[in-house]
Amino acid sequence: HAYGLSYAALRYFNASGAAADGSIGEDHTPESHLIPLVLDVALGKRDSITIFGTDYPTPDGTCIRDYIHVDDLSDAHLMAMEKLFELGDGHEIRCNLGTGCGASVREVIDACEKVSGKPIKRVEGERRPGDPPELVANPSGAERMLGWEAKHTDIEEIVASAWKWHSTHPNGYDDK
Repeated sequence: HAYGLSYAALRYFNASGAAADGSIGEDHTPESHLIPLVLDVALGKRDSITIFGTDYPTPDGTCIRDYIHVDDLSDAHLMAMEKLFELGDGHEIRCNLGTGCGASVREVIDACEKVSGKPIKRVEGERRPGDPPELVANPSGAERMLGWEAKHTDIEEIVASAWKWHSTHPNGYDDK
């Protein structure tokens, strides 16, 4: 505020999916995100996926998270920049980016199995310390401030875009 700087603080939840044409996707080591890990099972790169906790107070007993497509995140960043230019100096934008609804670990695995057409072996494990039962964004601030809302809200659609990239790049970007 002292120097009239404007900024946007965009908090997003589980960035997921890939470019619609399959040209850009998620590839990092170590991999810790659920969707790529499950897709690794479908590709035969892992034997199974561990479900950490099946006794949470959720409909199927597994954690629920908000998965936001990377294209939606990209749109929100552009909209935030445009809004900051429109507002001028000394403004701030702070908002959550998400779908506002979540998918459970079991639902994500089921979506990966359906989209890939491959069986996904599941191993039930103990809860991880500190994992809350549910983390879902409230995107109302982004809707109000930016006119933004997620377009890709179906977990199968998000997984399908990730599968398109992972199945054509089983070794990540080394598959050029």
